[in-house]
Amino acid sequence: MSDAPVVLIVEDEPDLADLYAAWLTGDYDVRTAYGGREALDKLNDDLDVVLLDRRMPGLSGDEVLVALRDRGINCKVAMVTAVEPDFDIIAMGFDDYLVKPVTREGLKETVSELLTRNEYDKGVQELFSLSSKKALLESEKGTTTLETNEEYQELTRRIAKLREELDQSIGSFSEHDDFVNMFREFESEDDGDGSPDPDIS
Repeated sequence: MSDAPVVLIVEDEPDLADLYAAWLTGDYDVRTAYGGREALDKLNDDLDVVLLDRRMPGLSGDEVLVALRDRGINCKVAMVTAVEPDFDIIAMGFDDYLVKPVTREGLKETVSELLTRNEYDKGVQELFSLSSKKALLESEKGTTTLETNEEYQELTRRIAKLREELDQSIGSFSEHDDFVNMFREFESEDDGDGSPDPDIS
């Protein structure tokens, strides 16, 4: 399947990396790197999706992510990790975040959704990424913590501004079931910031 989307799994536990690969093989061109340093040798423009562990000896997933973005590699990245998300994720250049343990269905759905996002322009892709981070933090943090954290408040403002800028674009995509379903998934997890959500139905 030379024309299949390329997925790189970066995971320092070989058994887990091989399990993820087995789940995805058949649908994708799957490659594995058993650690951060090995991953550096496999980062190239062929990649469509990278599944990246954060806590690895030698070179962390965070460092691999920085290297990937510094090289200008335009692929989607999902962190697949046991590290509980904190406010530092806001500044990180990933597109989705899965907390271990993950299921086969959850992993396959994440890869599929990340590939679908490539169909949209950069502004819409950024909205997905930011909304994903917002929903993740709201699922992990209490209301008081969120309300008093400036990084989260700035994230909320960025999303609101981007929604406003993309209002017409979102409307033009309103008949696309994948877009609507993916966006509503974020909205359903959003505790809200007091402002009305855009009508994309």
